[in-house]
Amino acid sequence: MTVSSAIRSLVKYAQKNGLIDALDETYAINGILGVLNLDSIDDDEVFENAELEELLKVLLDYACEKGICNESVVYRDLLDTKIMGVLTPRPSEVINKFNALYNESPEKATDYYYHLSIKSDYVREYRIKNDIKWVTPTEYGDIDITINLSKPEKDPKAIAAALLMKQSSYPKCLLCPQNEGYAGRVNHPARQNHRIIPVDLNGESWCLQYSPYVYYNEHSIVFNSKHVPMKITEDGFRRLFAFVKKFPHYFVGSNADLPIVGGSVLTHDHFQGGNYTFAMTKAPIETEVQFKDYPDIEAGIVKWPMSVLRLRGDDADEICTLSGKILAKWREYTDEDAFVFAYTGDVPHNTITPIARFRDGKYEMDLVLRNNITTEQYPDGVYHPHPEHHHIKKENIGLIEVMGLAVLPARLKDEMKLIEEAIINGDDISKNEKIAKHKDWVDEIVKNNVITTENCEKVIRDEIGKVFADILKQCGVFDRTDEGKKQFLKFIDNVNN
Repeated sequence: MTVSSAIRSLVKYAQKNGLIDALDETYAINGILGVLNLDSIDDDEVFENAELEELLKVLLDYACEKGICNESVVYRDLLDTKIMGVLTPRPSEVINKFNALYNESPEKATDYYYHLSIKSDYVREYRIKNDIKWVTPTEYGDIDITINLSKPEKDPKAIAAALLMKQSSYPKCLLCPQNEGYAGRVNHPARQNHRIIPVDLNGESWCLQYSPYVYYNEHSIVFNSKHVPMKITEDGFRRLFAFVKKFPHYFVGSNADLPIVGGSVLTHDHFQGGNYTFAMTKAPIETEVQFKDYPDIEAGIVKWPMSVLRLRGDDADEICTLSGKILAKWREYTDEDAFVFAYTGDVPHNTITPIARFRDGKYEMDLVLRNNITTEQYPDGVYHPHPEHHHIKKENIGLIEVMGLAVLPARLKDEMKLIEEAIINGDDISKNEKIAKHKDWVDEIVKNNVITTENCEKVIRDEIGKVFADILKQCGVFDRTDEGKKQFLKFIDNVNN
């Protein structure tokens, strides 16, 4: 395919997917010519069914050949985003269309916006398709496992260039609204094709966007328009339900606000939501409880590996008031027998991961109790993946994983294949440095399973799923035992007193 064909086909793609109008065709072609330092275009064939990835590859290969772009995924991403920015509607157009559709229904508005985010290549769908996904049945339900391959690995040249760059505080972080339309740099992604929807949450200015990495359907990020740090508060609970009331087909939740048990971005207040039902959502209440002065709220301990309280009722404000009371009690709660300590000196340890939704005609709030205390035995965190599971995952357990979707490191893709080959061939795993860390785990797998060439991959996947379920148990502040249940109920008694 020629460069002229690729440009014409890309403009046709943009028309077909509602990014531009037919009246914009000449303007769009000239915009792309300018990005590629071209001053003319041939009347070459238009490939109407060509894939976006294929069209961009032709243009990026040309740019690299002509010295316009370095041959590196980082630089290629900067350039293809600039190209797609030419074809992405202005923010005002997107907002006005979203609002018009919202007046018909919230679902129509988010359907349009999600479609735009994909077709503008802000969500790189062709990369996300490379993610490895499966489901592992557990006693807590079917848990989702994902090996994330959609985040590109930076090459050494790009890393070196980033180190030499002058540090910039604009935008202040990846969530700030100033990213919209930003050209990017080696150490900050381009966002010319990024569009943000303003959302009012109880009189405060917030924003809606989709995650470029989409771990689940319509994976959205709701963030404060100001660069302010994460803080779990009763007002925050009310903002969650304010969002749910605007978009009742979406759940929304927040990472905790302390290191170790929080997310990767603690410096900018934000939530995550979307149109997806996680295993934790499906998990039933296994022990009903009652909170004094709140007779209309159904409450109970959820059958889940972590320590989760579910509140359910018709009145979202009342649920938020009770949630605020539970949060305040938990912040100060210490039970030495349960190894729950509110403070070490002046350092706080207790917080909550909240999730709000509207389901079956009622409002629900799941409050996941978190604690980030460390010890000499567990320097990364007592309620954190323990060292025996670090060969699978050692990163923090954030909101998405709390709900039952494991986001595992990309290295596991190759390691799983090597493990499978070693098991089938009877090789000594300890002699392969790439997978030696898995040896004890693999020995147990071999001992406890009848493994064949046909079932080996499935056995390994299921065992990874079991490891993740056990990690979630390790992150639960109250053990999944009779004694742990008594300790959980003791905390609830504390709330009622």
